[in-house]
Amino acid sequence: MDTVDCIVIGAGVVGLACAKALAETGREVIVLERETAFGTGISSRNSEVIHAGLYYPTGSLKARLCVEGRDQLYAYCAERGVGHSRCGKLVVAPRAEQASALDHIRAKATANGVHDLQLLDRGQIAALEPALDAHTALLSPSTGIVDSHGLMLSLLGDAENHGAMLALGSPVIDGYADTGSVVVRVGGEQEMELRARWVINAAGLDAVALGQHITGPAKDSLPQAWFARGVYFTLTGKAPFSRLIYPLPEPGGLGVHLTLDLGGQAKFGPDVEWIDRPDYHVDPARAEAFYTAIRSWWPQLENGRLEPGYAGVRPKIVGPGMPDADFRIDGPAQHGVAGLIHLFGIESPGLTAAMAIGRQVADQISR
Repeated sequence: MDTVDCIVIGAGVVGLACAKALAETGREVIVLERETAFGTGISSRNSEVIHAGLYYPTGSLKARLCVEGRDQLYAYCAERGVGHSRCGKLVVAPRAEQASALDHIRAKATANGVHDLQLLDRGQIAALEPALDAHTALLSPSTGIVDSHGLMLSLLGDAENHGAMLALGSPVIDGYADTGSVVVRVGGEQEMELRARWVINAAGLDAVALGQHITGPAKDSLPQAWFARGVYFTLTGKAPFSRLIYPLPEPGGLGVHLTLDLGGQAKFGPDVEWIDRPDYHVDPARAEAFYTAIRSWWPQLENGRLEPGYAGVRPKIVGPGMPDADFRIDGPAQHGVAGLIHLFGIESPGLTAAMAIGRQVADQISR
């Protein structure tokens, strides 16, 4: 049986950020990815937004790692030439009675270390985005967008330059704790076992299921997996907006918002639909609800301009009607197994926080 220092399970943006952080500390790292390419799961089915850190409970991992990760991500993209834009966004309250909700968001953001928000009235909104109809809005200059594939390619390159290896087509079947190390059974063309001093479960949608198949953790330490699908519709023709436009948050997500890619293509989404298992079907009939939601702040949107785009699935660890959960970075202190770290519930702002998550994992291992 071969022995390595660190195994990272999952080659999405978070797994690759962990591999980079670990490899840069001199660790021997192998990244095991089930698919035949990196970043084909959650990391390729999201809004590609760099979040500022407005919404998350003060003191939570989401709040802290989002703000830290945002700054690290902007600096990294600038240094490595990864495509990105600090385009800013507006969080809008279409009606006067909704304005107080923006005050709550602003107060939470300030407590999280976000100090550049600006409250805009109707006239100021019209000066920035003439097509936008809203009573009040918060301008977040630190929100942006990033080329997620380019980011992952750069993270992988940095990891490999420090000796890390990526093994594609290598699904982890199960594993077990064994005298201070963890052994994982890897499928693929030829099944094998690998022993590692540290295993980082960054399997995204499969993280909870994989945790259940690595013997050792007390079962009551594992969360339950829930899945919330969000579909996107693309806009035909040019959008009359230069910034991202967000409504007020809704249960399970941030509402149907407008985002732009680096080529200027506009898309709307994601909505929230609770499902039993990951499924990426986009029902064209959901467009009707999108038109209604969008017209609350863009009343001039014409019929026929929304086309089905794609879907993503959030790796939730709480279900419908439950309060949102924080990120979980569960190490030996949480589950009692030496050498094992689970990353559970790494949904939005996981892309923004990825580099900060990687550093936290590397710091935890180095203690």
